[in-house]
Parts: sequence; structure tokens; C-alpha cells
Amino acid sequence: MPSTTTIAVFPSVKEIAKSPAFPTATWQLEPHQSGLLPVAAGRGGPLNISWEVHGNGPVKLILISGLGFFKTAYQRQTMYFGHVRGSMYSVLILDNRGMGGSSKPLMRYSTSEMAQDILEVVNHLGWISPRQLHVCGISMGGMIAQELAYAAPERISSLSLISTAAEIENTTSFAENMVNRITMLLPKSPDRSIQYAAGAIFPPAYLAEPDNAVVPDESIPRCRFPAGGYGKFQNNYERFAAQEITKQQDRDGFTKKGFLLQLIAAGWHRKSPSQLKELGDKIGRERILVLHGTDDRMISTHHGRKLIEYLQPSLGLIVEGLGHAPINERTEWFNQLLESRCSLGEKLSGQ
Repeated sequence: MPSTTTIAVFPSVKEIAKSPAFPTATWQLEPHQSGLLPVAAGRGGPLNISWEVHGNGPVKLILISGLGFFKTAYQRQTMYFGHVRGSMYSVLILDNRGMGGSSKPLMRYSTSEMAQDILEVVNHLGWISPRQLHVCGISMGGMIAQELAYAAPERISSLSLISTAAEIENTTSFAENMVNRITMLLPKSPDRSIQYAAGAIFPPAYLAEPDNAVVPDESIPRCRFPAGGYGKFQNNYERFAAQEITKQQDRDGFTKKGFLLQLIAAGWHRKSPSQLKELGDKIGRERILVLHGTDDRMISTHHGRKLIEYLQPSLGLIVEGLGHAPINERTEWFNQLLESRCSLGEKLSGQ
């Protein structure tokens, strides 16, 4: 008999919003420090960057978000490093300009300017020692991480570049590329918008699998525990959709203007082979990780292979079957990998 393919059918946005787990999709992790810092005074600003530090440990970890995401996108890593391991780590998360609680000025955004925003926050925190910063960025956040490391290589203890690129190359035909760009920008219903994003970020099989989030329990320090606890969804698609719905319901935090300005920054990002070689020379390739999945439909695997070719990191991983967001898809494995990179950086720095 011919084989058949089963296509998962997921609940609608309205149905997911009625789930008992929906109000608890964003975890109430209380930061040890937080603020709204005016930055870019001499760079077209000032504008405000919303930031939080979770944990009070000696290892300084910066998690940089991707295009169109709030700092809560890293809540699984924030909980692990900043709360479960909060005596070891201090974890900085922030909203890049154009998103969340940060300013959304109508001006040309660039990944280099966004990196300077982060450096101003880091300086404000007093994280100014040599080889002190462990920098991790995903997608556009990985582009910003490249710029941050290029601007201050002597301050980098480890650099983890996840599902990102030296520049976005057209790896499809001209017609396919134009269709993809138009599709991204076309108005969509909430259901179509979330389905489109989910399909680009995650492999189909992952979306259909049971919710893999390890939700907070009462043992997690500095985490407000709602009545009835943190709920679980039926599958990974529902959890992603719930977080997207919550984000898009924040009319001040998530705007089309902010999204498009960030999109322009990501689209124009470029680090040349010679710049990446210089970056590797100055930081030290043993401190660098590049990670990309073969099932990444947001930034194709070709980009990860190119980044590995140019940077020659000590650890370059092309992972079979992995999508665009290992921070969600393989959380425990990713956290252990990032922890090992931080440990290596500290060891190399004599800590």
C-alpha cells in the first residue's frame, strides 16, 4: 500500500487562549536587578533599553534575543542559569530596540548599533573586566553577538552563535526569494501568522509532540507561583502559540514598526570573511561555538556552514534534524552545552 503522511491539525488561537495553561505561558521569574537604561546619546538617541539580571553569581552570561522576540523568549535558560544556578551565574536579558519594554524610535536600525546598546547596559552594570562576558545570541541575536564581540573582543570569555549567519544570502531562486519576502510581510490572520512562524522555526514533528517544557515548581527560587501552578499544554505548538499570542496582545511591546525596523537590521547585517577571521584571532577560536540545525527553515543550514568555514571555531556543530530554536526544542541539551562553553571560557581565563 502507498505510504501516507499525517498532517497535524492544531487548535485555533481562540481555543488555545481558553486553555487553563494559557495564563501561565510566561513564567514570573523575578529578576535580581532590572531597569530602563537611556542609551545611544551620541548615536541618534537617547533611547531606553529594558533589561533584567537574573542571578547574582560570578559568571556573567548575556542572552541576546532574535528578530521580533522579547527577552522572555529565553525564559527556559533564564530559569536554569539565573534561578536554579543563580549563585553561579548572573544572566542579562534585554529587549533589543524596537521590541518589548525598550524604545521603538523610527530610525535606521543596525546590528552594530544594537550591539552598542547592549555594551552600554553591560558597562552600566559594571561588567567591565577583561574576558568577563559570556555572550550567546540566537538568529538576529547571533548577528548582534558578532558585532558585540567584534567591538570588544578583549572582554569576551565565550561566544555562542546559534542559528545565525554572517550575512543573509539568497539560497533560493529569485522567484522563491521574492515569494518568501512577500509572504513574511503580508497581513495575516493570527492563526496564519502563528502557523507560519511555527513552521519556519520548528520541525513539524516537534510541534506535534507533547509539550516538552519543564515548567517551574515551588522549588525554583524567586519565581512567583500562580494558584494551581504552571500548566502544561497538549503539544509544543500550543505552547509556542500561547507565547506568541501573549506577545502580540501587548500592543505597546510588539508593533509592526518595531518588527520591520529589526528586520531591516537583520537583512543588512554583514560580517566579511576577513572580519570573522579577525574576530576569531582576537577572541581565540577555542572560545567560540557555532551551532546550526539541518531543519532550520528560518536561516538555512548553508549559513551555519559558511559561518563555521569563516570563523573556524573550536566547536562547530551542524545538528541533524534540529530546527531554528534549540533553546526550546532541545532545552536540557542546549543548557548543558552552553554551561560547558561558559566553564571552558572561565578555565581559559584562569577563573
